[in-house]
Amino acid sequence: MGVVAPNATGLPQFEEAIRAGKSGIQFHKELEELKFSCQIGGVPKFSQDLMDHYFTALEQRGLLATGLIYGGIAGQEAWADAQLEISEELDIDSGIIFGTGVLGVEKLREAFLKIDDKQVRRLGSTSVLQTMASGISAFLGGKLGCGNQVTSNSSACSTGTEALLMGFERIQYGKAKRMLVGSCSDSGPYVWGGFDALRILPHQYNDRPESASQPLSAGAAGFVPSSGAGALVLESLESALERGVPIYAEVLGGHLNSGGQREQGSMTAPNSTSVISCISEALRDAGVNSKEIDLINGHLTATAMDATEIENWAKALGLDREAFPYINSLKSHIGHALAAAGSIELVSSVLELSRGFIFPNLNCERIHPEVLKRVKEDKIPRALLEKNIKLLAKASFGFGDVNACVILKSYDDE
Repeated sequence: MGVVAPNATGLPQFEEAIRAGKSGIQFHKELEELKFSCQIGGVPKFSQDLMDHYFTALEQRGLLATGLIYGGIAGQEAWADAQLEISEELDIDSGIIFGTGVLGVEKLREAFLKIDDKQVRRLGSTSVLQTMASGISAFLGGKLGCGNQVTSNSSACSTGTEALLMGFERIQYGKAKRMLVGSCSDSGPYVWGGFDALRILPHQYNDRPESASQPLSAGAAGFVPSSGAGALVLESLESALERGVPIYAEVLGGHLNSGGQREQGSMTAPNSTSVISCISEALRDAGVNSKEIDLINGHLTATAMDATEIENWAKALGLDREAFPYINSLKSHIGHALAAAGSIELVSSVLELSRGFIFPNLNCERIHPEVLKRVKEDKIPRALLEKNIKLLAKASFGFGDVNACVILKSYDDE
């Protein structure tokens, strides 16, 4: 796995951060100067040494939008973590599905400012890689020499979870031995401006940014925008055992669907019937009984829809309040990383399974009363729990009424 997140870059640092409940949300002077209502957000930090490790001097001079930087680091870290070499020979057994929402907006703006309508040809050759949706998968494909399917998907907030399921299916169908999957999202005002205009971001916490993201809380005031990338290498069990590499977890199955923006579903609100169906079908595909789920890593964006999401989970699992599993939301740590959210949250989920802990829900001193009707308070941990968990459900629900749910299992060699 590999990760670039607002609270840490690199897998060991990220694990330490989520265990400690370290927030990655900060005030940004640029947003204040632009008169944003919400002047906080999550932007990853990393050293020049790390840039030099993953990118050539030429790439650093002009090829990289922020999403490409984040995805390029996370994807290459995951490849190295999987003990896979980079060869001059084509690797026909390995592919990539690495998604994004929007790529290179800031870079395209910079290019537009340098030209007028009669000089469009002067946009420059690097604008293609920076702004095409498949720029991140193409970049990683060239870096790693992958000769299987190399593509990008784009399904808003569910992009990362969808990418994992697409890669899983390709291996399941015998069309690849391994797939690098993940997603990335650009940072900055040109990505976040539309959300600020929609008035769905919290504006009350500009002076205390670490308190702003409050999933499951009675005081939740909107999602905090953030950015980054997560990456995971999926591999058939046979191939992983043959290579003798450590295995973090198993993908048991999952499901993708859409609510069609019907039955109270809209561009921004989920159709609960389809959400429930997505979770139920994921359990069926994985061959898992809902009572076996130990932990849910929810979508839970810190909006009014959190209580509805909990209600949908309860209905899909068919469990009463006493039997509802543990639940947490990484967005309390890093905000909502948009297209990168699912993949970063998947990395956190796999760490929980493989390392035996449940990261805390931050900023949740007062749990929403509607949530407490469905979940016991002690199942919403506010401090780190050292606890071995076997089965985890991770779901993402995206802008446009699209849904993805995956069931993960801790790995043993029995």
